[in-house]
Amino acid sequence: MNQYLVTKNIKNLVKLCPLEKLQVYGEDITLVIKSHFILDILLFVKYHIPYQFDILTCISSTDYPTKKYRFEIIYELLSIKYNTRLKIKVLLHELMTIDSCDQLFLSAGWYECEIWDMFGVFFKNHSHLKRILTDYGFEGYPLRKDFPLSGFIEMKYNETQKKELLVKHLSSVKNTELFFSYHLGNKKYYKQTVL
Repeated sequence: MNQYLVTKNIKNLVKLCPLEKLQVYGEDITLVIKSHFILDILLFVKYHIPYQFDILTCISSTDYPTKKYRFEIIYELLSIKYNTRLKIKVLLHELMTIDSCDQLFLSAGWYECEIWDMFGVFFKNHSHLKRILTDYGFEGYPLRKDFPLSGFIEMKYNETQKKELLVKHLSSVKNTELFFSYHLGNKKYYKQTVL
């Protein structure tokens, strides 16, 4: 019953808020909005009585390099009172920024830093946006589809000197051979690929 009430209230939300699209599939409710409305919508669904989505469970991102709006940022919210979930989806291209919601939801800080680190999506007004999963001198964003599989540089650790050494810039290497091995049943197969 609670799911029905929330779905009905969300459909009424279309009249109140500037939504691009409302998707309802079974129990999954997804709102697609423009990026500059994200804080207003999050504030509304968190504190308005018929919704009360007061827990942000996750912020995730996907990269679609062939689309006009390359990145999808997905906010997943939970309402304890109504025992239901809501997804809010924002579409961005590479040069767009999005407002941070780390003052509204405390858990958002980590997720926004992770998306910045892995995809390069910048969050405005974030309290401490930094790289958390890659090294300080790391160049690029590893979860973008156009990031090279082996990275831009090759580093090796020298045990005698007790430090990392730059071996070579991989962008200048031609005809790199990769060897893959895999097991199928009791047999082991090898595959060689030349880049």
